[in-house]
Amino acid sequence: MTTRFGDYGGQFVAETLVAPLEELCETYDQALQDPIFRAELDHLLTTFVGRPTPLTRLQHLGIEPHGVTMWLKREDLTHTGAHKINNAIGQALLARRLGKRRIVAETGAGQHGVAVAAACAYLGLDATIYMGSVDAARQRPNLQRIELLGATVQLVDQGTATLKDAVSEAIRDWIGNPDTTHYLLGSALGPHPFPRMVREFQSVIGQEAKQQFLDATGRLPDAVVACVGGGSNAIGIFSAFLDDRVRLVGIQAAGDGRGARGKHAAPLVYGTPGVLQGMRTYLLQDDNGQVELTHSIAPGLDYPGAGPEHSHLKDIGRVEYLTADDNEALNAFVALSRNEGILPALESSHAVAGALRIAPSLPRGSQLLVNLSGRGDKDLTTAMDALDTRKDA
Repeated sequence: MTTRFGDYGGQFVAETLVAPLEELCETYDQALQDPIFRAELDHLLTTFVGRPTPLTRLQHLGIEPHGVTMWLKREDLTHTGAHKINNAIGQALLARRLGKRRIVAETGAGQHGVAVAAACAYLGLDATIYMGSVDAARQRPNLQRIELLGATVQLVDQGTATLKDAVSEAIRDWIGNPDTTHYLLGSALGPHPFPRMVREFQSVIGQEAKQQFLDATGRLPDAVVACVGGGSNAIGIFSAFLDDRVRLVGIQAAGDGRGARGKHAAPLVYGTPGVLQGMRTYLLQDDNGQVELTHSIAPGLDYPGAGPEHSHLKDIGRVEYLTADDNEALNAFVALSRNEGILPALESSHAVAGALRIAPSLPRGSQLLVNLSGRGDKDLTTAMDALDTRKDA
C-alpha cells in the first residue's frame, strides 16, 4: 500500500510512532480482507449508526429559476448527527482488534468527539477527547454530550485553542502511550495510513449516494459538492465518483476575508505545500514555514491544512476547490432551515452556499448533489448570535 497521494501524504512522525503505525497498517490491511470484520462493521453501520441515510430532493431552495435540482445526502440523520460516526465505529473496531482499549481523539465542532464517545461506550473502550477551549465554548452542547457518553474531555488552551491544537495534544498523548492507546483520528489527514483508512470508512457515503441517485433519477448527478476542512466527508462522497464524468467541488471556509492572513481557513485555495502533523499537504504558512492562524464560523473547518488526497486531487485538477465566507454560510444556514425544514451544521452550510453559487452556471436540467455532513443543533447559539450581530450592524 503506497503511503502517498502523488506528492502528498507520507509519515512525518516521531520515531516512537513508527512501530505503532506499522502495526496499524498491518492490522488494517488484514481487517479489510477479513469477512468477519467487514460483516461486523456493516452490521453496526446498519443497527447502530442508522445506515443507509436517505437522499432528499429539495423543493423550494432557490434552484427552480435556474432549472437545476438540488439533492442532499443526509448524513445529518446518522446516530450522533454527522458523518463522523462512520469512521469512529470503524476505527473503534480496529482498536479492539489491535488489543488497545484506550482511545484518544481530537475534536473541533464536537461531532467527532461525540461519535468517538458513543462508539467507545457501545464497544466498551475508554475514551479521552482533546478539544480546544475556544471550540468547547462555542460547541457547549457537544461538550456536554461527550461527557454524558462517558468520555474524558481534555481542554486545550495552547495556540489558538481550536482544532489544530487539539490534534497536536492528541498526538502528544499517543506518542506517550503507544502500546496501550489508539489515536482515533477524525479526518482524512495525518500520517499514513490514516488518510486512506478514514477515506475507506467514509466511502460508504459515496457508495450509497451513487446507487440512490441512480435509483431515483436513472443517471448520475452533474455535480457533487461537499465542505472541506480536513476533508473526510468530502473524500467519502467524492470517492465513488472519481472515475465518472461528474464535476466535484469542495468548499473551504473563507471566514472573514478571502485570502487575508488569519481571517480564513482555505489552504487548498490560498495555501502552499508543506508538512503538518505527520503529512505533506497544502497548508497555510508564512514565508518562514510557520503555520498561520485561521478563522471560520464553523469550528470543523477551522484548520490550517487539508487531507493529502485533497491536495493531490487539486493538483491533478480532478476536484475544484472554492470558498464560502461566514456570511454566505449563515445565509445558507437560514435558507435551508426556512425553505426546506432542514437545519444544517455550519460546516455543511458552506457546502450548501457553494452549491447555490454554482447552480446558475450549470445547464438547465442539471442535477446537483450536496453532502449534508451534519445537523445544526450544535450551532444554534453561534449562528443566532452572529445573525443578531449582523442585524444590529
